[in-house]
Amino acid sequence: MADITLPSGYKTAVQAVQRAALDAVDPGKAIHRHLRLENHALILDERLYDLNRFQHVWIAGGGKAVSPMVAALAETLKERLSGGVAVTKYGHAPAAAVGESSLVRIVEAGHPVPDAASVDGACQLADVAASAGEMDLVICLLSGGASALLTLPVSGVELADVQLLTDRLLRSGATINELNTVRKHLSRIKGGGLARIAAPATVISLILSDVVGDPLDVIASGPTAPDPTTFADAWATLEHYGLTEIAPASILQRLRAGLEGAVPDTPKPDDPIFEKVHNVVVGSNRLAAEAAVEAAQGLGLNTLLVSTFVEGEAREVARVAVAIAKEIRQYGRPVAPPACVVWGGETTVTVRGDGRGGRNQELALASALALEGWPDVILVALATDGTDGPTDAAGALATGDTVVRARELGLDPSDFLARNDSYRFFERLGDLIVTGPTQTNVNDLLFLFAF
Repeated sequence: MADITLPSGYKTAVQAVQRAALDAVDPGKAIHRHLRLENHALILDERLYDLNRFQHVWIAGGGKAVSPMVAALAETLKERLSGGVAVTKYGHAPAAAVGESSLVRIVEAGHPVPDAASVDGACQLADVAASAGEMDLVICLLSGGASALLTLPVSGVELADVQLLTDRLLRSGATINELNTVRKHLSRIKGGGLARIAAPATVISLILSDVVGDPLDVIASGPTAPDPTTFADAWATLEHYGLTEIAPASILQRLRAGLEGAVPDTPKPDDPIFEKVHNVVVGSNRLAAEAAVEAAQGLGLNTLLVSTFVEGEAREVARVAVAIAKEIRQYGRPVAPPACVVWGGETTVTVRGDGRGGRNQELALASALALEGWPDVILVALATDGTDGPTDAAGALATGDTVVRARELGLDPSDFLARNDSYRFFERLGDLIVTGPTQTNVNDLLFLFAF
């Protein structure tokens, strides 16, 4: 974090609130909060699973936060664990855990655009699920990022086709719900596909949510959840973003086949494959936001949790956030200074320029322009997984003097925003937030401090 001249204790407060939010959604702690082993009984909240009834207990996992989830579950199960596979993003697993040396193999793969390792890891995971019999228990560990990391295209669709369409949808400003609707209809593992592969085994899914509202069918593209979306929804998404003319032919052919009923849709809630499946959200953006509020209150700040359902273009959300900051500074409402206002959710960016950045950095840059000249305000936009877009930054911070400092360096903030080049802008100022992989992933957080 940059050294900026701020009121006494300001920087300490920002760091303390940020740290409390991330600690609250530590994946390992989340597993231990919900799951424990007593003698031969595995207790998940109020559900009891008699492990003596199962011949094998397998782990099948995917996501940016899956490595600590695997470690916590392995610690709980001990000798009851038979083995498994988990797929995570490059650099998100301890070196000793990668490969085949441990009981649960950790595969590292590409995100947000999948690569060959994503397919290989998904194949290995599907093999584990397929090997499970009626007397086996499969415990799925899922977190944000699994949609890309677990890529197993349907027959006739190649990885390159999925890569191209994923990139186009991301650049078009599609929401995660829209993106995953398309993904589910091109995959053998998403949209309930993993539950289908694992049947008739008993399946437990422990899920760290990175989606607004925690919908089970959207988080990680719902590998073990019924899918309410259809081929028609997937096609409508491509039409909405003008992609039906430029999407790969194999994908258009697959979706048309689905529309015509030539291939079955994803499994729906009444499908019997879900009779022995139980999905549990063990961590979410809400928990992180509430912990941030509690930490801010402990520091003597007046607090307000606005919402954990924030969506929309990053630039538009920035305008609303700054409007609240100005209201606090000018009129002392909806809370009086010193204040900490917390938001959670996930914005989008429609990429029109050739710059580098992420949605949180773009939000911070748009906020900096609107905050110019307003003292004693700081806005922190943070991706909880430590990776904002295809960058090594988790986000950025903006204050009332960000724009002045930039112009003193010969930088034009409006130009950087027009080119979607927020990373290079904040890099020059030293205002990027760089945490490295946090080993969790529960969407984004926005902290607004006003003194």
